[in-house]
Amino acid sequence: MTEYRPKLGDTVEDTGRKRVGKVMGFEGPYVQLRPIGGGVEWDASPEQLRPLTVVEALSAGMAVVNARSRGERL
Repeated sequence: MTEYRPKLGDTVEDTGRKRVGKVMGFEGPYVQLRPIGGGVEWDASPEQLRPLTVVEALSAGMAVVNARSRGERL
């Protein structure tokens, strides 16, 4: 199996933090991620990232939309 190399704009899971985010950039050895619904970026180790399938990415996006429609803050 080949090692996953994230690209800008990829939607990934940070398996270390169990969070989903979009790849926003690269700083030193880290990948900078931002939550799907926006918010504060965090740094993740590339080894702990897993690309989401199309279905998983759509599901994550819909979860954000549904939460906002209920008035929840993410």
